Amino acid sequence: MVVRKAICGVAYAFVMRVRVLYFGALKDGFGREGEWLELADGASVADLVRVCRERLAGAVWDSIAVAVNREYAQGSVLLKDGDEVALLPPVSGGLPPETCSPGQKKYWGSSPSLRSGSE
Repeated sequence: MVVRKAICGVAYAFVMRVRVLYFGALKDGFGREGEWLELADGASVADLVRVCRERLAGAVWDSIAVAVNREYAQGSVLLKDGDEVALLPPVSGGLPPETCSPGQKKYWGSSPSLRSGSE
């Protein structure tokens, strides 16, 4: 949707461009690390997610996190021209320390809280 406003009898389209960065499954699904998207001026994070979701189906959208200019943002946040928006799907994986080889265990450190994954 492009918002148009008449000024002195001339119609202008008010659009903004935001840089969208894809991570994890979204990066794989879109086949790129990011792109510039044009949105109607005044679009929110939720509007951007809706546009992206229409272009790539999948369950990952139900649990993504979004960061605007490197700060986590909710769907109601309004975007501005030039904003950088990171779409962060959930990640999983890794091995529990008891299944790691001796060489891998060094990354868990000696702290019990690190080994258990809690803080």
